[in-house]
Parts: sequence; C-alpha cells; structure tokens
Amino acid sequence: MELKRRIDAELLAWKVSPSRKPLVVHGARQVGKTHSVLAFAEHAFERVIYIDFSAQKDLCALFDGDITPEALLPQIEAASGVDFDPATTLVFFDEVQACPRALTALKYFYERAPECYVIAAGSLLGVALGRGEYSYPVGKVDTLTLHPLDFEEFLWASGEEKLASLIEKAYASDALFGLHERALRLYRSYLLVGGLPEAVLAHVEGARLPAVRSIQQGIADAYLADMTKYASPLDSSKILNVWRSVPEQLAKENHKFQYATIASSARAFQYEAPINWLHAAGLVSFCYRVSEGRKPLRAFAQHDFFKLYVLDVGLLTTLQGLDASDLEPASDKGSRFRGGVAENYVMQQLRASGVEPFYWGTASKAEVDFVVQLEGEGAIPIEVKSGANVSARSLEAYRKAYDPPVVLRLSTKNFGFERGIKSVPLYAAHCIGRR
Repeated sequence: MELKRRIDAELLAWKVSPSRKPLVVHGARQVGKTHSVLAFAEHAFERVIYIDFSAQKDLCALFDGDITPEALLPQIEAASGVDFDPATTLVFFDEVQACPRALTALKYFYERAPECYVIAAGSLLGVALGRGEYSYPVGKVDTLTLHPLDFEEFLWASGEEKLASLIEKAYASDALFGLHERALRLYRSYLLVGGLPEAVLAHVEGARLPAVRSIQQGIADAYLADMTKYASPLDSSKILNVWRSVPEQLAKENHKFQYATIASSARAFQYEAPINWLHAAGLVSFCYRVSEGRKPLRAFAQHDFFKLYVLDVGLLTTLQGLDASDLEPASDKGSRFRGGVAENYVMQQLRASGVEPFYWGTASKAEVDFVVQLEGEGAIPIEVKSGANVSARSLEAYRKAYDPPVVLRLSTKNFGFERGIKSVPLYAAHCIGRR
C-alpha cells in the first residue's frame, strides 16, 4: 500500500518550478523520506539514480576529489549502471550525512548544472550540521521538512478522505458536525498509532495494537542506537537521560521542562547540548514561553522556559505504556497522562502545518497551552483540553490582557463559536493555520 502524503504535491511543485534548486529533504528517521522521494521518482521521472551513503559507503570515495557535476555525473552513472539524462533522471543522495562532500556538491549542481534534478535527504543531517562537519550550500538549495503523518494524512491512509474533507469544511464554518463521534474514535486511534508510516501501514492493514506497539518500540530502539552511535559516550548518556525524561515531563501537571525530572542534581548547563542534539535529530520539538501575547511572538520568546514534545504522539503513548482504556474519557485510569498526550498531539499537528507554537505564562501561574501567530489574525491563544471540561481561567486572563480577535479552544466538544471563542474538536487541530 502506498501512503498518500502532503509532500507528494510539494515534490511535484518543486519539479515544475522555474526557479528550482537542488532539494534537501529534512526529517527524523522513519518518517518516510526515502519512500516519499522514491515514490515521487517513480511517478515523475523515467529513471532514478539512487545512492544510499549509509549502505553504500564505498561511493563516498566518488566525492573525495572534484565534485563539480561534470566530474561527478559520469562516475555516478557508471557506479549506478543507470543512464543519465538531465531531462528525465532524478539523482537522489540518501543518508547524505554519511558523505559530507555530497551535500557540498549541491552548490555546484545549482551553479553549473541547474537543469539537473537532484535531491538529498538525511535522517541525522541536523545533528551533523550542528557539529560543523558540513559546508552547507546556503542559498543554493531548496528545503522541505517531512514530519510523521498528521491526522488528515492518517485519515487518508484509513480510507477516510471524504471525512477529512468534511472536517475541513466544518472548521471553516463552525457548524455542528454530524460525524463528530466517528471522528473522535479515529482521533483516539491516532493517539495510539501515531503518524510513523510503518506503524500506520500496519494499523490500516489490520494489525492489532500489540503488533503496532512492537513496530513503535523497534523505532524507539533505533533512535536509542543513533544516540549511542553518533554521540560521545558522555553525551550519549545525557541524551538518553533527557529522552527518557520527556514522557515523564508530559505526565506532570505542569508540562514545563524541569531539569530536576532528569535527576535531582541536573542543571541547565549540563543538559543544554543533549537537548539540542535531540532537537537537531528531529526527535523533540521546543515550545518556548512568551512574555507577551503580541506579535511578533519570537521577539517575546523566553528561551530559559520551554516545553519539549516528542515528534510523534503514537511514540509518546508507547513510551508511556498507554492503551486504549487510558484514553477513554469515562475512565480516570489515564487522567494523569491525557493532558500531556493531547498537547503533544496538537503540537504535532501545528508543526506539520508549518505553524510555530509558543506558550504564554505569568508569575501567578496562569498559563495558555499554545499561542500562535496566524496570518492576518495576530497572536492567537489555543487552550487544549483532553476531554469535554472546557473551563479555563488562564484563557480568560490572556483575553483580558491582550484582547485577541479570536480564541481557539480544542477539546472533545463539537464545533461552535460563542463569545469570541472558536470551539474546535481535537480531530480538527490540523486545520489551524491552513488557508
């Protein structure tokens, strides 16, 4: 089964763009970069020259000398056994972090062979760039970031494209949605399955949750292996400690990242680099506190105060050991976890939509879960409730201080609009910021 992804259209738009540059696809391991690019190549090109530098380490030697297209292409053609025609062939450098000069070579493809179609991708490219091992071709490449499947893509994979379209229309109209309960059931499934392609494929093909959990645990183990492989022993130990603490951070009543949750003696200066490593690897996302609910939000970001979220909510619920009963609103069994899970889910949807979330807080402990800057609407507060209880004093404090044009309240309640508050069911979080 081939998953429909939003990046499919973005890749096609890149191909036909008159100002096209070589493309770098970012994203964490196991989010589907290789599959998406190869599926695109199959539909959009007659042939593809595919080089996986992680599996074909010997081909890095091709880049030891002259890395201009004139020198590289005949060698790449001979090594791959694929006839190269710039009009009909895609050159795809995968796991490019294993061959630094291959990334540098993109500069020369842009300058000397702009007619060529070239894509590079790397799972740990951000980590390698952070170590300064690359001469990144700034201004010479286009970039795309691939995230795990968001909820809309999950609906597509589940054969629910019509439902996805109806949700988008209901979000725009604020009209009560007749398929609300059905959409909520699918949302709760997504909290467990998440958006990592291998887990989604297993789920839609009929695998039960234990089999899906086995896949997710295998992916988590691969992430752990990367931490020990690509970091020094001292750093990897701290990276592992941070990674293992994130699910616990999100299980607290206050989801702000606290170093003491890692260890009672932990201090910021000890763990800043490990946290940045996880972020560079795409495994966690920062959400910084803003001191003011005004645009531009970045100007008010307080980088000493932040929350960390896991890249995929299904991976989070796996790491927390949650099952379907923990997410049922009728049970208090998982109440400690549901708020953090819902927030992580919303963060994932916002990032996949290209929205940069912050959160707002005060010394009086008032806190709004997210604040986002939407085009034409200013700084919009978003309150997230895992159930139907929607009382929120912090939200009222924000409204009193900043008088936003609209407030978004995400919960399990149906669509609606009353007193400046737009009620959005959690299953429509991916619609925020869409035009």
